Amino acid sequence: MERYEPPEDGGADAGDASAYDLCDHCGRVVLVEELLGALVPDSSVVHDSDPRLDGERVVTACSAEHLAVLVGVYRDRPFVPEEQWAAKVCRVLAEHDDPVPLSEVAALSGLSEQQAQQGVDWHNARAREWRAQYGDPDAPEDASGDDPAG
Repeated sequence: MERYEPPEDGGADAGDASAYDLCDHCGRVVLVEELLGALVPDSSVVHDSDPRLDGERVVTACSAEHLAVLVGVYRDRPFVPEEQWAAKVCRVLAEHDDPVPLSEVAALSGLSEQQAQQGVDWHNARAREWRAQYGDPDAPEDASGDDPAG
């Protein structure tokens, strides 16, 4: 559930939620005109409508110090091309109800077939890791065949 509360100092735009945003570091509510921002590399980001903006995240902060921390976090985070390719493949597949050949996915995503396949492989490896750690939500309750009731 989202909760919006304007800063305590009020102001002319106190009732207009669009006049505020949050510091990505501390979560403080800040007037949009007072926010500082930076564009940082992030392989997990794909833009909704413009693939040229893929791989870049806008971070916002309430102060130069918080902006420096955020930029440092993303500077230290590795940019994983396969993660980016996986996101591009997912964006293409989300637009189709039926299976799409890899060659078409590659063409629609602007990737080579090899890059598209590596993106699929990266995504599937993360899914296997998740299932290994948290279990398979689609698996029957007790796959061993033993009836716990008796």
